[in-house]
Amino acid sequence: MTKRPWPISAARYLNHAESVVLILIGIVLVVLAVLLLWFSAGSMVQAVENGTIGHSAIEILNAILLVMMTMEIVYTVAISLESHTLVAEPFLIIGTIAAIRRMLVITATSTETEHDPSMFHNTLVELGLLAATVIALSVAIWVLRHTQTLGTPASLPAQPPHAPADGDR
Repeated sequence: MTKRPWPISAARYLNHAESVVLILIGIVLVVLAVLLLWFSAGSMVQAVENGTIGHSAIEILNAILLVMMTMEIVYTVAISLESHTLVAEPFLIIGTIAAIRRMLVITATSTETEHDPSMFHNTLVELGLLAATVIALSVAIWVLRHTQTLGTPASLPAQPPHAPADGDR
């Protein structure tokens, strides 16, 4: 009894479908990043012309960090497209950027909440949790990179040359 080749064909079609979807996701993300960058540059020029750069800076920085996160996702999509594997490090970097982005927004707008003690307390708690998140993600990135370098052949101890046995000649 011979096996039908349809599971192999189905897997091949699903592989191609995955590649097409990842390419479309990458294109949409790149277009989104370019539009966000364009809008941010326009906002910056307008803020400089109006003399309101101090007030608009946090919104511009927020958008730029969002562009960085988007491009990191594009990088992750590209890696997935090449290797058909999911790599953890880009997601850790995206999480770190997102936490830092939120911390910047909170600190820039904290003057609005410092008059209300309960709101200010909540803001401080959120900042503390975000700082702990950044530290945890940074440690995770370091551990991931450290374990990857330990596993490379260049970092393993050198083996003495193998002397051929009588049967190897």
